[in-house]
Amino acid sequence: MIDPEVEGYVRVQGGRLWAEWAGEGSGVVLAHAGIADSRQWDPQWDALTARHRVVRYDLRGFGRAEVEHVRFSNRDDLIAVMDAAGLERAVLVGCSRAGSIAIDTALEYPDRVSGVVHVCGGLSGTDWVATPEEQAEFERGEALEQARDWAALADFDVAFWVDGPGQPAGRAPEAARDLVRRMTYETYVQEKPYGDTIVLDPPAAARLRELSMPVLVIQGLLDESGTIRSGRRIADEAPRAQLIELPDCAHMPNLEKPEWFTETLLAFLAQVGAAS
Repeated sequence: MIDPEVEGYVRVQGGRLWAEWAGEGSGVVLAHAGIADSRQWDPQWDALTARHRVVRYDLRGFGRAEVEHVRFSNRDDLIAVMDAAGLERAVLVGCSRAGSIAIDTALEYPDRVSGVVHVCGGLSGTDWVATPEEQAEFERGEALEQARDWAALADFDVAFWVDGPGQPAGRAPEAARDLVRRMTYETYVQEKPYGDTIVLDPPAAARLRELSMPVLVIQGLLDESGTIRSGRRIADEAPRAQLIELPDCAHMPNLEKPEWFTETLLAFLAQVGAAS
């Protein structure tokens, strides 16, 4: 009998994070992008929970998270969510900034991680130089944030991250653009505290060969250059990594190509399970 879907709050340093979990089978953790919340994974949720024990959560500063401004570890937060869902081991699926969190957690807690899916993510310990065009866009986004123009900043996020830098407005599917705009705006207007991150030391960039588990890197070639370089470095150096690059996709492939993404993720999970 499949366990009912459970949602609630998980206690972490300085507060609590909203999470939900459902399904039976091998574990999967879904961690959202910095322009999203746990709703990012709506297109994949039903298919994943039909075969796996899956948990998704709102990271601190996002969605329904309730935390104070304290020093904290994103890796410890992820493990706390796993513990609440009863997961001893799991495949970590992280998009954007959560891709970096997934890699860092796999390095700090290798016995808890059976695989990693790094989706258009970062890599701790890198400091890529943006192109002049990207740098100008980053500065524009920072100016909107300083002005607390949340509606304009949400529109900026959609244009830069969902359509892609330098791409025509509306390139990405409208459903993806609308969901990201809604998630980012709702987070911005709440102005939630975030805290001071305890970084992984030494960082992941110098330790990728320690990753003993399977790693799948998925990225869109319409994304910004630093993200693409991070993914390629992981694919080059992690011993059991594979790389999929999508020429017609930007930063949110699970929303741009939901059916393809779901099928690809399920196939990877089956591969990890067969190797366990």
